[in-house]
Formats: sequence, C-alpha cells, structure tokens
Amino acid sequence: MSKQHLKVAADTVVTIDYTLTLDDGEVYDSSAETGPLEYLHGHEQLIPGLEAALEGMQVGESKQVVVTPDLGYGEFDPEAVELVPYDAIPAEIDLELGMTVELYDEESDQEIEATVAEIGDDGVVLDMNHPLAGETLHFSVKVVGVRAASAEELAHGHVHGEEHD
Repeated sequence: MSKQHLKVAADTVVTIDYTLTLDDGEVYDSSAETGPLEYLHGHEQLIPGLEAALEGMQVGESKQVVVTPDLGYGEFDPEAVELVPYDAIPAEIDLELGMTVELYDEESDQEIEATVAEIGDDGVVLDMNHPLAGETLHFSVKVVGVRAASAEELAHGHVHGEEHD
C-alpha cells in the first residue's frame, strides 16, 4: 500500500490539524496556535472518543467529531474537590485563584495537577478534576499526515521527532 493511501490505524503516526470548541462555542484549543498534533495511534495518546473517530481516515480527510464526557475527560467528580490546609502547600507557591498547582501525593506516589478553586481562611480549595471534565467536546479535525511508526517508536510507545532520526 502506498504512503498516500495509508489509513489511520493502530501503530501509525498520525498528524492532525484540529480546533476544539466547547458547547458554548468557545474555542478551547487549536493547532492553529500550536502547530499540527502528531501522535502514535492506538497507544492511548488521545482521548478515546477522538481516537476512535479518526480510525480509518486518510490524509486530506476532515470531519466534525463530538466527544461526550464518558469518551473524553470523564464526568466532573465532586469528590476530587477538597479543602487543603495551607501547610500542605509548598511555601514558595504564591496562590492565585484559577492557577494550576502541582502537588505530590505520597499515597499514590504521583504528581497531581490541581486548579485553585477558592482561597479561604482555613486553606485552599483545590479541584483535581481535569479542566475539561464533564464537558462535551466539539472537534473539527483534518488528517494531514499518516505514516508507519518505526520499531523504536513502537518500543517506546510515543512518536520520536527529528532529533531521534
């Protein structure tokens, strides 16, 4: 099969142009700002709903994709919002409403990203939900490149840029 007819499938490197809008029409993200997105298809590098919609597409094809929360970033979880005492926040962080902070969770041995939802007398309310949790996502997407992944990319589970060639 020639490269021109290669379809989006597992173990291909796919390059897309996209615009992501929310239900209210607000543009949340766009490759017009950041350049095309390149990813390894079938390796959970995109949200499931978008990756499934791209399956079988060819270079030059475009489509509109609506991704519900269950196939995107999940439903909003009120239990992922909690009051954290100030002494649990590193002193060098100058807290501001809406800012993202990274904290270390000793129980899970992982970094956690949270948004400062409220600053109060007893501590700070942190929202550990993904910023797009509970949102229906509207993608306008165009496939601009598809190629077979290299053995090294498959072994590492991600796309290698030109510095790895």
